[in-house]
Amino acid sequence: MVFVKALPLTYIKIPLSPTLHHSLYRTNHIKDNLAMEQFRRRYLRYLKLERNYTANTIEAYTHDLDYLQNFMRCENLTIHDVKLSHLETFAATIHEFGVSASSQARILSGVRSFFRFLVLDGELKDDPAELLESPAIGEHLPEVLSTEEVDRMERSIDLSKWEGQRNRAIIEVLFSCGLRVSELVSLRFSDISVKDKFLRIVGKGNKERLVPISDAALHEIQLWLLDRNLMKVKPGEDQYVFLNRRGAHLTRTMILIMIKNVAKDAGINKTVSPHTLRHSFATALLKGGANLRAIQEMLGHENIKTTQIYTHIDITTLREEILNHHPRNMKKSEG
Repeated sequence: MVFVKALPLTYIKIPLSPTLHHSLYRTNHIKDNLAMEQFRRRYLRYLKLERNYTANTIEAYTHDLDYLQNFMRCENLTIHDVKLSHLETFAATIHEFGVSASSQARILSGVRSFFRFLVLDGELKDDPAELLESPAIGEHLPEVLSTEEVDRMERSIDLSKWEGQRNRAIIEVLFSCGLRVSELVSLRFSDISVKDKFLRIVGKGNKERLVPISDAALHEIQLWLLDRNLMKVKPGEDQYVFLNRRGAHLTRTMILIMIKNVAKDAGINKTVSPHTLRHSFATALLKGGANLRAIQEMLGHENIKTTQIYTHIDITTLREEILNHHPRNMKKSEG
């Protein structure tokens, strides 16, 4: 039903035909969808260009928006309609679908970020997500592997298979250097300084850092290269250190599956992922007495530029912190 102004001070109601009503609804629905898509594009562009987020992080935020957009579509809401009460219903809905508390917290964090952007961008005056609370998440300590367990994983690998030495080298590099899996799959030969025993790593937000690499990890890579040199490498892939059987660089999923399988073969009854080896790296250093600042630098939690490396922390001391306190090197010196 629409209101038509008949006389200066009166309005009369004119019933809409079902066809016209459906047409108007469909038109408004299309407009709302187009508006939401525009907001999404602007937001994702903001994350990329102004927040300098990586493609993987932006993809995670995109999935968060998918949850929100599906909810808004079911509730016939536009961005300007959304209130805190709607978002609280949204939070309850994803909880009822059995989404874990940690995943709920991540999704709601993405939603809050989206609405903050809309206020910042001038699209909204007030932020409906400002008081949106995430579910309580208990203290969760990630699984950590001991050096003995990492050794068991490496020993369980069948080196007679073509990928055996590659997998062993991957596990050793993750444990000895504390890399993110995304950093490992993008590792190139130009990033490795064998002479100085450093890796040049470009991490989250294109932040660059230097990571010391142990003799053990370098040795495993060199053994892998004996097999790699016999492979037919795809054009444009020759600079990547770790390749799949088709001669292309690995994906994060491939490494995740491989590490889970190796841990299972080694009889390790823990939830093991590439990130488990990164946590194990940091824990081993802390237990060995390494300086916390040095560990933060190695994990890439600080903004660091190549030209400022010597002003942030003495590079020689940094290398000694890692190589002297990491169990791989301690065991070697004791022998």
